[in-house]
Amino acid sequence: MLFAEHVYKFMYSALQEAEKALNEDEVPVGAIVVYNNKIIGRGYNQTERLKDSTAHAEMLALTAASNNLGNKFLTECDLYVTVEPCIMCTGAILLSRIKNLYFAAFEPKFGACGSLYNLVDNSFYNHKVNVYSGIYSDESKKLLASYFKRKRTTNFYYPL
Repeated sequence: MLFAEHVYKFMYSALQEAEKALNEDEVPVGAIVVYNNKIIGRGYNQTERLKDSTAHAEMLALTAASNNLGNKFLTECDLYVTVEPCIMCTGAILLSRIKNLYFAAFEPKFGACGSLYNLVDNSFYNHKVNVYSGIYSDESKKLLASYFKRKRTTNFYYPL
């Protein structure tokens, strides 16, 4: 086992959020925020449902966690997300001061935590996020592949 058992447990919860997105015909990305070993924020992509390009899983989970704690800073919190965060979400992660970021699959087209960009590994910021990747990567990729296969077979083009 590469990570502690609780890491897999929490990433599994993020995958369950991604499945909600898949069931609602959204790009299947899920996220949770954990504080003191308890989930305090959940989110899954809802950009289509809410007609809001900022309604990413990470943004919704971070907002829920901040509301839960009554604080914009989440300095003792961990974020688990099924796909590498984009530039927007990485900015929110930095601004909310997440302690640890765990993500499943890399995102080569929009990823901002190691793939296309690596915004979290920058000495210009006053906050350092610890980043861990690869937890349930295959499961996350299967959800994404299922979604895009379905989109292709219905003659619907959705650029990732």
